[in-house]
Amino acid sequence: MKGKWLYLVAIILMLTPITVIAEVQTPMEKLDDISDEALQMVKYHRYGDAKKLLDYFSDQFTSVSGKAQPLTMDEVRIINTSHDEAMEAAVSPTMNHEERINRLTKFRLVIDAIVTSHQPLWTEMETQIMTALTEAKVAAVNGDRSQFHTSYNTFLSLYNMIYPSMKIDVPAENIQRLDARIKYIDEYRSAILTSKEKQTELEKLDTDMKNLFANIENDEADPSLWWVIISTGSIIIMTLSYVGWRKYQGEKEIKKNAREKHKD
Repeated sequence: MKGKWLYLVAIILMLTPITVIAEVQTPMEKLDDISDEALQMVKYHRYGDAKKLLDYFSDQFTSVSGKAQPLTMDEVRIINTSHDEAMEAAVSPTMNHEERINRLTKFRLVIDAIVTSHQPLWTEMETQIMTALTEAKVAAVNGDRSQFHTSYNTFLSLYNMIYPSMKIDVPAENIQRLDARIKYIDEYRSAILTSKEKQTELEKLDTDMKNLFANIENDEADPSLWWVIISTGSIIIMTLSYVGWRKYQGEKEIKKNAREKHKD
């Protein structure tokens, strides 16, 4: 019975700090929430409120940058650029609603990519992006010029939306390879439509994009998560080992007493 209580106490102690850590929000996570709220405001056509949130984000980011979480110069530049584009979307008197949402989404994905170390939000656009690319491939094979241009333009629009976030999470050489292939297809659209050989570029692009998303999904989990798993396992193993040792000592004592009693 004592062993069971010891096991229960160990589990409680083990879970308590995990709960506390989960409830604490870092400054960058707060900025992530602000970017999401700004996006929601734009979705509801509340552009003035979106601007206020973006102004607040700028003030907070200035005080947080380089202190709570070290950022590279490239990351700071990407955040500032996407923020400027989002601000332009919030204050523009002529920009259409869809473009406003696209820009705020791009900004939201950038901040999430900074904060999230495992499976960032931009990877959730895989289905939309791959669907557009597949439709472009089919249209090219069928010689459907109009559909090919429409589908490839959709692909480009979605790719540009996640591009800043990709630059945070994906090695530069991988992005350069993708850029080169995408630009080649865009420049030689007419040849792609008429040449089976050049249509293989679409297949290669399809493979590269699939590998891109697969590599992000297969990234190792957050190191802090592994620390929790290892710590949890260690505590459980130590607790069970102690309980087992006490049980062994108890059985050993019982056998010893039985032998002594038998001698008497």
